Amino acid sequence: MFIVYGQHILCFVPPESGSIAISMPYEQEITMARPLWFVALLKKTFPNRRMIALMTRVPLLGRLVDKMVFENDDIIYLPKDSVVQKTIPIQKSVQRPVETVLPSQIVEHFIKKANYHWIMNFCICRSASKCKDYPIEYGCLFLGEASLMINPQLGRRVTKEEALDYVRRCREAGLVHLIGRNKLDSMWLGAQPGNKLLTVCNCCPCCCLWKILPDLTPGIGRKITSMSGVHVKVTDRCEGCGTCTQGSCFVNAISLVDDRAVISKECRGCGRCVEVCPNKAIELTIDDPEYFEDSVRRITAAVNVE
Repeated sequence: MFIVYGQHILCFVPPESGSIAISMPYEQEITMARPLWFVALLKKTFPNRRMIALMTRVPLLGRLVDKMVFENDDIIYLPKDSVVQKTIPIQKSVQRPVETVLPSQIVEHFIKKANYHWIMNFCICRSASKCKDYPIEYGCLFLGEASLMINPQLGRRVTKEEALDYVRRCREAGLVHLIGRNKLDSMWLGAQPGNKLLTVCNCCPCCCLWKILPDLTPGIGRKITSMSGVHVKVTDRCEGCGTCTQGSCFVNAISLVDDRAVISKECRGCGRCVEVCPNKAIELTIDDPEYFEDSVRRITAAVNVE
């Protein structure tokens, strides 16, 4: 794993190589736009991401990595629109009918608000994993002025209309949106300042970087959350078939216990398990009728996209 810090790149090397970390200077132009060789090195470290995540549980190292890579992060996983549309997303206690606001409209709100829109040519997670189930060419969408510092060989600037069409196609491909401030993206792309770079990631369950969430120190893991008010629960219709445990959850938050599906606290509310359950035994509900406004306030406080 390569981490840019000050005037050095910190390189965490797998134990079998005989060392833990080395430091090497990098050229000044990297701070302006990361060269392709740097991105290639990041891809090579990707298979070791779980080991690196476990290293954050070492107290001193965990605090260092938190400061260097996750400082001021606030990242929200959004449930799939298709799941919300199949459920009753607002509590029945609401007195007047309300129009259902879909989670994807949070992404669309910031696309319309932003002055700068940047689409990556590839998803670094799926590219590094050689994903065969989801399109590698559907990478992150970055919003905000800092996106102009991304190496033009890695992506392209687009219009608001193109960005809106792009996220729609990502959803149609079965990908799930993650949105928020992510210092790691700001660092590996050389896009500064971090408070002017908004990440809209389009995640698959098999290759997503955040599959490391259960292995990260809790202090870091709490910065990547479900959307406000989202609850996922298993009902009595569960027959213990195990379909929901077969790769639908990107953080392995669902398992079988005594022939019944059980959801752990690692759940980030993406809703994939709801979608795949053959018995409709898993339900996703949203008990916060202001989840759209709450999410917009959180993201706006973390990132300026104008």
